[in-house]
Formats: sequence, structure tokens, C-alpha cells
Amino acid sequence: MVAADVDRPWLDAHITTGDFAEPIGPRFLSALEDHLDVVSGNLDCMLLAPPLAGEPPISLKPADDIDHPRVMRARRYRTDVRAWTSEHGILVVGRGLGGRWEAAFEVAEYARGNGHGRALATAARHLIPDGGPVWAQCAPGNAGSLRALLAAGYVPMGSEIILMPRS
Repeated sequence: MVAADVDRPWLDAHITTGDFAEPIGPRFLSALEDHLDVVSGNLDCMLLAPPLAGEPPISLKPADDIDHPRVMRARRYRTDVRAWTSEHGILVVGRGLGGRWEAAFEVAEYARGNGHGRALATAARHLIPDGGPVWAQCAPGNAGSLRALLAAGYVPMGSEIILMPRS
């Protein structure tokens, strides 16, 4: 599916092979970027998890005013951004595309490979304000984060590429 402000004739002129992968290929994305004056983001795997009741499984400290790169990035692409730090990393949740709740986390380099990513991803399932599901995006090649999300109960739902204004 292509969810962009393009008409059917334009799509038909640029998707010509019938290959389902064509809309995520470089030729199509380049044409779409030029046509809409946007920049394509990464191809991400989209994962979804249901909420969990109770307190998160790890100790978290609110950190909404922190200038961590992960939080700053979240503020560029999401609204209602909230952040927490743990002993070994940072967790961010916010409303993303279509108002959905999304989570992102980062584990300190020295602590990687010890289950901290899984703990942060699980904690997000406890922290969604309205008790709804939580989405997470992950680059398919980021094996560590993908394993953490799967271990935390997130299920792959598809993939997406976000188009962003040039700036």
C-alpha cells in the first residue's frame, strides 16, 4: 500500500512490474521523494504489543526534560513524548503516525546483551497512558533490538517507510 498524496495515474506510471517490493525500492522512493518534495525514512519492521497491567518490571525515573538524542529524535516525529531512564538505558513513548502510541529504547553500550532492552521494551507495555497497545519500529538489520522486542512480546505486523518534509 502506498499512503501518500499521489493519484492513481502517477502510481501506475511508477509501479510497473507488479512486484510487491517495488514501492519500497530505491527507484520508486526516489521518484516519490521528487514528486512530493519529501525525504524517505528507513524501512522499518513494525511490531505491536498489547498493554500489561501493573508496574513496569524495572525501576524507571521520569526524564521528560532530558536532552538525550533518543528523546530529541522522538520529539521530532512524535507528540505527547514521555521519557524515563533506567540504570542501563532510556525508554521513550509518544504518539506517532495516526496517533498510535509508539515506544523506543536504547541500552547503554556497556550493558548490552544482558536483557536490558527486553526489560525496557516490556516496561513500555505498562506505561501507555490509556492502557492501549504499543507499537515499535525497528530496522530489520538491528538484530539486538529486534530480538529484545520479540522477547518482550511484540509481534511483527508489517513494515513502513515514513515520508518526511525536507528541512
